[in-house]
Amino acid sequence: MSVSSALLFTDRNLLARKQNARLDKQNDLGWKLFGKLPLRENAQKDSKKIQKEYEDKAGRPSKPPSPKQNVRKNLDFEPLSTTALILEDRPANLPAKPAEEAQKHRQQYEEMVVQAKKRELKEAQRRKKQLEERCRLEENIGNAVLTWNNEILPNWETMWCSRKVRDLWWQGIPPSVRGKVWSLAIGNELNITHELFDICLARAKERWRSLSAGGSEVEIEDASFPAADREASLELIKLDISRTFPNLCIFQQGGPYHDMLHSILGAYTCYRPDVGYVQGMSFIAAVLILNLDTEDAFIAFSNLLNKPCQMAFFRVDHGLMLTYFAAFEVFFEENLPKLFAHFKKNNLTPDIYLIDWIFTLYSKSLPLDLACRIWDVFCRDGEEFLFRTALGVLKLFEDILTKMDFIHMAQLLTRLPDHLPAEEFFACIATIQMQSRNKKWAQVLAALQKDSRETEKGSPPPRH
Repeated sequence: MSVSSALLFTDRNLLARKQNARLDKQNDLGWKLFGKLPLRENAQKDSKKIQKEYEDKAGRPSKPPSPKQNVRKNLDFEPLSTTALILEDRPANLPAKPAEEAQKHRQQYEEMVVQAKKRELKEAQRRKKQLEERCRLEENIGNAVLTWNNEILPNWETMWCSRKVRDLWWQGIPPSVRGKVWSLAIGNELNITHELFDICLARAKERWRSLSAGGSEVEIEDASFPAADREASLELIKLDISRTFPNLCIFQQGGPYHDMLHSILGAYTCYRPDVGYVQGMSFIAAVLILNLDTEDAFIAFSNLLNKPCQMAFFRVDHGLMLTYFAAFEVFFEENLPKLFAHFKKNNLTPDIYLIDWIFTLYSKSLPLDLACRIWDVFCRDGEEFLFRTALGVLKLFEDILTKMDFIHMAQLLTRLPDHLPAEEFFACIATIQMQSRNKKWAQVLAALQKDSRETEKGSPPPRH
């Protein structure tokens, strides 16, 4: 081999060794990132030597915990959070805790664990109680469904007014039979048929198409009221539907019940053009739709709005509305005299909060499930229960209201809390007595109506 060849071979070997050394160094760094020894070195050392190196670095022998210790630790407690780190000793490169400080920290940690276990136990008991309550409620609903289907509904005419049924009614009608019970309780005095609904709906659709196309004089005359009013009413229906139970999203455009609600309200404007559409009707129709088929919902809706109280409010009969407010105040003063005086002092009149409650039958003001329970008893007891419910609301918030001024009272009553305790609320309603000086609601209302008529004629009302 020549000198130049030997030099070239030597240079190549030297370059190869440098590259290998660089790679080994990178590998070592990579392994050291994870606290491990390089594989090449590991292969050359036996396990005893590696163990000795770890013990030297740690400063003390590393003995594996015995299985007995592991079992005892698992049985003592299960760390609930990272606070368990407080039990670990300080790293070897830091001075050890003083004995008093270590003992103090251990006691603090043990107190934390005890409190955490108490909270966990309390939460477990709450969940258990909630589950038991739910199971009990489901069992009661199941039993009630059987009673309604097998005993009450087949014998409706003879059983609906019995004490047993009235007591069961007060507990709330099961959702599966609610629509049927409502239909029977509301009745059909107007003798509306499914065919009449189809006729009214077809007429409404024709008017919608006519209005979309600009309308014609013949259709305007046939409508029995000005086209501008009719068009405004239809636009109001469309606007109100989008505001009806917006959180449910089932009545808005594209929702499964949008067209159904639109149809019922449109058909009603054709069935009762003298009443037309009034804000608040959409909530009543929506609640009926959730419990009845379209045709049956329309029948119940039309008959419900034909009741004296609803007709007075939806036709905006100011005189009769004031009579209802006056009757309400009679029972308000009888049941809640302290709160009644506070309202009088602050000039808070019933129209401020009652109108919205009556117009929507509480379906807009109360949570939907609670509103349906109000409807249950309302279908049984009639308009009297609407005002009894109002007094129940005032009774529920009596302690709060007596400490408020006009603005805060009005704000609370026109925007009730989203969550109300159902049983406590119904307990408050149950305490309300709808009797004043041996006169019931209907008698008080009739006397006030008579006084109102005599006042209009110019003669002074007699004293009662």
